[in-house]
Amino acid sequence: MSSICATSLYIGFLWRASQHVHVISNNRRKEYRAGGIRTHDLLNPIQAHYQAVLRPDFQWRTIHQPKEIATAECLQIFASIRVIRGKTIFCDGHRPPLQNEMLSAGIVGLPNVGKSTLFNALTRTHKAPAENYPFCTIDPNVGVVTVPDQRLDKLSDLSKSQKVVPTAIEFVDIAGLVKGASAGEGLGNQFLSHIREVDAIVQVVRCFENADVHHVSGSIDPIRDIEVINTELVLADLASLQKRHDRLQKEVRAGNKVAKTESAVAEKLQPHLDSGKPAITADLTPEEKVVAREFFLLTSKPTLFACNVSEADLAALAKGDASTPAARHVEAVTQYAQTHFGTEAVVVSAHIESELVELGEDEALEYLRGLGVKDSGVNELIRAVYHLLGLRTYLTTGEKETRAWTIHAGDKAPAAAGVIHSDFERGFIAAETIHYDDLIALGSFAKAREAGKLRVEGKEYVVQDGDVITFRFNV
Repeated sequence: MSSICATSLYIGFLWRASQHVHVISNNRRKEYRAGGIRTHDLLNPIQAHYQAVLRPDFQWRTIHQPKEIATAECLQIFASIRVIRGKTIFCDGHRPPLQNEMLSAGIVGLPNVGKSTLFNALTRTHKAPAENYPFCTIDPNVGVVTVPDQRLDKLSDLSKSQKVVPTAIEFVDIAGLVKGASAGEGLGNQFLSHIREVDAIVQVVRCFENADVHHVSGSIDPIRDIEVINTELVLADLASLQKRHDRLQKEVRAGNKVAKTESAVAEKLQPHLDSGKPAITADLTPEEKVVAREFFLLTSKPTLFACNVSEADLAALAKGDASTPAARHVEAVTQYAQTHFGTEAVVVSAHIESELVELGEDEALEYLRGLGVKDSGVNELIRAVYHLLGLRTYLTTGEKETRAWTIHAGDKAPAAAGVIHSDFERGFIAAETIHYDDLIALGSFAKAREAGKLRVEGKEYVVQDGDVITFRFNV
């Protein structure tokens, strides 16, 4: 049985539900990677619980063509497990430790614009090679980055906590893209496959002049560079969408309602992409957006822009000097980002911030302030990406620890409680809540309670960024 499972186990949409297993997908969760299903998001609990059943050398891998589980032998493994909306419930009472989901942002751009340098600055390492030649990065570099949050230190002081635990997100340094990447030029195929696996895009745009650093196009023109990348992503999406549309036609002719809906959305997206616009800006209804997510289009990912400037440019911008070429480039990128993507552009000097990695955070910030910069561009970028991913933070605090917890914008109290442990969500009773600003202003929980600022919220409460919460639950 283990041999069959090791070689033929595929997880897909089990619409042909059996008595053993029922799986319903939840697009908000990371069940999908690279156009398929990232199997370990569903199988980690199974691996932990049924390690003795599976072959020890079995490797979890991404399945690009999801299929139904076809054998009764494989189904027996899942006899006591039910996966509903991305949450694993063990019907036999066995429950593994909760594993938190982490979303990722891919750093993309043309070669030699500072992607790997920025990655090193973000991760405070020298993990990624940053050389003055195209394609010095081939395999993607991955780093987990803590989200800067000054609220944690103040809360820790208030509670006299023994430790502080920030939240984190993942950044991926992806190989540079050139014109023709959608047809395989340069490292195009690798670039496109890696970008499909991330949840958001940080497009690094070169806004600095430096004759010693080669530019693949021979000159500095950030808008041209952005359009090169966007064109390649759109062309890749058009090819992918056309293939999907063609495959659907047989089912459409057979009267399949799901296929008809998908085909209609694909036909609505095609002219939008043909005009050079990203899929994320298409005028779709909420229902159509749900369908479009199944297409895994590159241009449907939320995007922001990082304007990479030199140290001298950073100082000039901080002083409000708009006469420099870099200032004009930054303004052009900011306007383009707002007009074409409805997003923002963040200014960062990747070179100087990567060098400041050798210093402590306080020393690095002091150096930047000497340039007239109030805060690190890297910190600003991390926070911007965190919000771009639709993530928000609530806080817990006590003598043991003060911790930041990541939730999705719009999550209600039970879902927020489930981030700590599934038992908190299952047995949720209430959330004792106060906003960070109110708590710090009053100075203690006792004074907050006296002032009537400490609220008891129920299951329908939508948790806000900066809420300090104590959960009541019973299981």
